[in-house]
Amino acid sequence: MVRKIKAKLVLQLRAEGLSGRAIAASQGMSRKSITAVLEAADAAGVGWDDVAERPEGEVYALLFPGRGEHESVFVQPDWDRVHKEMARVGVTLKLLHGEYTDSCAAAGEPAMGYDRFCRTYQRHVLITGVASRVGHKAAQTVEVDWSGPTMQLSDPTSGIRRTVYLFVGCLPFSRYAFVEPTLDMKQDTWLRAHVAMFEAFAGSVPRIVSDNLKTGVIKHPRDGEIVLNDAYREMAAHYSAAVLPGRVRKAKDKASVENTVWHVAMRIIADLRDEQFASLPELKAAIISRVGAYNDEPFQKRPGSRASVFAAEELPLLRPLPQAAYEISHWVYGRRVGRNGHVVWEKNFYSVPFAHVGAKVDLRITDRVLQAYRGTERLTSHLLLPLGSANEYRTNDADLPAGERYRQWDPDRVRGWAERIGPATVSVVNRIFESVPVDEQGLDAALAVLRLSRRFSAERVEAACRLALAGPVRSPRYAHLHPILATGQDKTAELRTPRTEAAEEGGYVRGADYYAGGAK
Repeated sequence: MVRKIKAKLVLQLRAEGLSGRAIAASQGMSRKSITAVLEAADAAGVGWDDVAERPEGEVYALLFPGRGEHESVFVQPDWDRVHKEMARVGVTLKLLHGEYTDSCAAAGEPAMGYDRFCRTYQRHVLITGVASRVGHKAAQTVEVDWSGPTMQLSDPTSGIRRTVYLFVGCLPFSRYAFVEPTLDMKQDTWLRAHVAMFEAFAGSVPRIVSDNLKTGVIKHPRDGEIVLNDAYREMAAHYSAAVLPGRVRKAKDKASVENTVWHVAMRIIADLRDEQFASLPELKAAIISRVGAYNDEPFQKRPGSRASVFAAEELPLLRPLPQAAYEISHWVYGRRVGRNGHVVWEKNFYSVPFAHVGAKVDLRITDRVLQAYRGTERLTSHLLLPLGSANEYRTNDADLPAGERYRQWDPDRVRGWAERIGPATVSVVNRIFESVPVDEQGLDAALAVLRLSRRFSAERVEAACRLALAGPVRSPRYAHLHPILATGQDKTAELRTPRTEAAEEGGYVRGADYYAGGAK
């Protein structure tokens, strides 16, 4: 066909003195096609010097204007819209072609077949210079890894140097990068870096593709189920994501982050190689600045930059972050619930629903909260008591069984207990409450008095209260009553009769001689 002839090459060979027969023989072309090119050039008055600097396609269009150009009989979809829809989760060319044919059928217009639809879309991608959406979907995956190259912190006073490791995350669709410097590669640090990454992205994705490091993956066999670290799986679930580690020794499974790690090493670490940093926040600020510049750099083979593609096409599709950021936690397994319905942690007591007394529960401890689990069921949660506290209780009312015995202590309940002991005890309790500005402040002191009836009989406590009320102390408390009971004074108080002495009608008065020194 004439349209496939290299018209520019034919004109060049004729200018070099070759005949039409010679050109056809040397290039494997038909003499008829060569003749058509030469006649068209002569008719247009075009020679080799006129087309030497022009591209092949332009020369052909000059000699054969309009040939090979035709309008498609099929309705052309909005290819820019098709390309944008392909970025969305679950959208395929098959789905978009079905929607296209439905719209054409409704309008009574001819629609192209699926094969032509796919080829035309790929041609649109090549012509416009954008990246095909078949490989990666927007807001679908994040790839994470540690950077092999490290950085250094240097203390200017002591000269001590510390190694800084770089956590790198990348969204494969936009190639938008995140870098977090850390002082170690422990599990808590690994999890906190993920939290910081999702906060920087202002959203999360359903898939996390990681390496097979022990802080994330316990076992990744060739056949069988992958065993993930409990804390890593819990963190991913908090952000509604699943961990899909790459295959062992298969770097292509996370090619985007591997490429980003290389760029981080080449750009960020190299740019900062001559600078000294004394603190991690100082280094982090410098890294954030370099990463921002890296994300803003224009692509070489596609329009826009990492930041612009992320903001325009990927950020709106990210999953919203949960109301509260993930808290790093650790687990303590097999703690038995005591007979008092509490479990012990760090010398303090935390209530568990009474039905689980004697059972073993697992404790999940964060920086602020303690949660008790039995299997996968969360039983209760408490705010942690302050560091340094001991023998203190955290009790949820809902964890206690119903009934008067388990009702919360209040002044009325305390007075009811005192009435069962005796009137003197009621007086002592009332005076304790009268001595404080708020009744609740006297609960501990009043209960301390009443608990004496657990060690001594109610009759003895009542007697001790009568004896203490007869003394000079206005509001007797435990410190006054316990010595009376411990020494048995309450037993002898009623047996002793008050000592009586004869009243004197007059006193003995010494005379003046005695004070003058004359007495013998």
